[in-house]
Amino acid sequence: MKPRAKRLGVLVADDHELVRSGVCALLRVCRDWKIVGEAVNGKQAVEKAKNLKPDVLIMDISMPHLDGLEATRQILHVSPQTKVLALTMHESEQMVRCVFEAGARGYVLKSDLARQLVKAVRSVSQGKVYLPPKFSNIVLEGFLRAGKHTEKIRSLRSRPTSRERAIILLLAQGKANKHIAEKLGITLRTVETHRAKIMTKLGLHSVIELVHYAIRNDIISAQEF
Repeated sequence: MKPRAKRLGVLVADDHELVRSGVCALLRVCRDWKIVGEAVNGKQAVEKAKNLKPDVLIMDISMPHLDGLEATRQILHVSPQTKVLALTMHESEQMVRCVFEAGARGYVLKSDLARQLVKAVRSVSQGKVYLPPKFSNIVLEGFLRAGKHTEKIRSLRSRPTSRERAIILLLAQGKANKHIAEKLGITLRTVETHRAKIMTKLGLHSVIELVHYAIRNDIISAQEF
């Protein structure tokens, strides 16, 4: 008998019970997904992510005790393989930038939950970046414009090696360090060392910045997102 595929584990973090219930109801439509837990504040979200190691964490940005942005940073430190999907009512390009700079892989407006949540979870779980249609082109173009000049200067003095380009590609695709190590036939420690060196060498501070670098330098196609 063919072994059953592992179900996607999702942790839901929101301080409003009604929102959590609505999110969980939408997620339960997908039978290959499993809600592994719920958190009512940022601090609890970090603790549960550390213990449960969810594949995807749906994170409300406005959380008590520890705001969603800082919670996201801490979660990616204790559970780096977790993909964070930000949930907010704030409809601004500035908030989108803050969310991705914190390390989240997606952004969904609470007003669009019914239409976009399932698609967003599926996208980030596959290593893609998710943005609401109304923001995706505007934000991507903004990042590209902002980085065009500085990237040109940076590329003259710091070009990645062929091994670094391979790692950048896999990181941009959302692959975990362990997967990269197995794919390239190197140790996990070597991947971690390369990753840190790449971020420092290219002056990058988050995965989303690395994704944009990869797009701008034709390491990965924007069509993959």
